[in-house]
Amino acid sequence: MYYGNTKNNILNYSPEELEAVVAELGDKKFRAAQIFVWLAKGVNSFDDMKNVPASLRAALDERFRIDLPEAVRRQESKDGTVKCLFEFADGTQIESVFMKYEYGNSICISSQSGCRMGCTFCASTMDGLDRSLTGGEMLAQVLAMRNLTGEDIGHVVVMGMGEPFDNYDELSRFIRLIHEKKGYGLGLRNITVSTCGLIPKIREFAVDFPQVNLAVSLHAPNQKLRERTMPVAKKYDYDDLMQACREYTELTGRRITFEYAVIDGVNDSAACAKELASRLKGWLSHVNLIPLNEVRGREYRTANEKSVAAFKKILESSGVAVTVRRTLGSDIDAACGQLRRKK
Repeated sequence: MYYGNTKNNILNYSPEELEAVVAELGDKKFRAAQIFVWLAKGVNSFDDMKNVPASLRAALDERFRIDLPEAVRRQESKDGTVKCLFEFADGTQIESVFMKYEYGNSICISSQSGCRMGCTFCASTMDGLDRSLTGGEMLAQVLAMRNLTGEDIGHVVVMGMGEPFDNYDELSRFIRLIHEKKGYGLGLRNITVSTCGLIPKIREFAVDFPQVNLAVSLHAPNQKLRERTMPVAKKYDYDDLMQACREYTELTGRRITFEYAVIDGVNDSAACAKELASRLKGWLSHVNLIPLNEVRGREYRTANEKSVAAFKKILESSGVAVTVRRTLGSDIDAACGQLRRKK
């Protein structure tokens, strides 16, 4: 929670931890709940906490900061998607994306600044990993975007920059913070976490957060092809990953989503579709086909609509639940796989 000589970011604190802070500062514990409510409203100054005594506000300001990131760049797509390049107090930059759907507003947040997973079709990993974010910094993206757009956000996907399970403890803190009924109160089933396939954390996540949605970035029907685009596959074998995913569905009773970026000439063939179908037939799963969102500096190209439609048909004929993801924000590089820090 510390970065250099800066104050502690109070957004990282749970209600219970705030109680200890308030008690240490010589005030009554119930003040912690008041502070937590104000933080969830997205205030950026302790002076905005009108029902908190001035003496306590001053003491908090002396010791803590409310690190809502600054939107150093805002872009709005023709489809209403809003992408922000956010910068935190220490200069760390990340991108977050606000999206509108029929079921409500959603935000895609980042869990790290950059990424070290090395997926060869993704923009987020091109500059490597700067650092992981704290749970409070993940929450701050939601609060800052809500302040910026003036709209409620009822769904959160942790699919932006970074590998969430590479930052598991702070991801867990974020989920608990945003779910806390005394604050933002977001339902666990309105949260989705995506992973490139860190097997031990998939198993841990199934126990810790069985109500949170899990998406696994698969992008291939077998080990050889997955290794071509995803270095993580060299550490975690395909069959072992699929076994862990099956165990997840059995333990939680929840459907698992497999993300599959369809890349021209790489993984879009009928043979790939048939192999994937044979693996997933009868599973409590859903395949999300994503026509590749092209990234400047990467060699891959998106599969054409005909190939994607044929791929989808083969999966459906085997009884595999599948949809083609609606692409939002591609005109501002806000679509899946296009986020990166830009200084």
